[in-house]
Amino acid sequence: MTVRLARPEDLPGFLALAAEVEHWFGPMVAEPGFHRAVEKSAARGLATVAEDGRGLLGGLLFGTDPEGPHHLHWLVVAERARGTGTGRALVEDALRRHVRAPAAVEVVTFGPDHPGAVTSGARVFYERLGFTPAEPAAPGPEGGSRQVYRLRLT
Repeated sequence: MTVRLARPEDLPGFLALAAEVEHWFGPMVAEPGFHRAVEKSAARGLATVAEDGRGLLGGLLFGTDPEGPHHLHWLVVAERARGTGTGRALVEDALRRHVRAPAAVEVVTFGPDHPGAVTSGARVFYERLGFTPAEPAAPGPEGGSRQVYRLRLT
């Protein structure tokens, strides 16, 4: 597995990853706003991918803010690569590239009552990386509950 900054030609791979999780996160593949977010993040050096010889294993969109918390805006690992360390590698790479302690990093993930909370393993994944549950967030586009998870780096 190789982790690298995303390039414009990675958009189809991001769309393939998005297609795998639209049932949890709502429409993305056909949404021009999602396409723009991927393209903008890649142009700014804030999009990262993990790949192997068969294509993208995962993708991450990051947001930096020197005055506030940084944000993991979007992280998806292909079903075939879940549980292999791909997500951890993407997050660790983003933190190494973009965050200088002291800092906080936030991600919005499934609320505890969301069906994807257990099925996706997202909450456990972030907790294993040192993130802690924080305040509730606005519901997702499909209506499911969301919660902020926060990592404090000292």
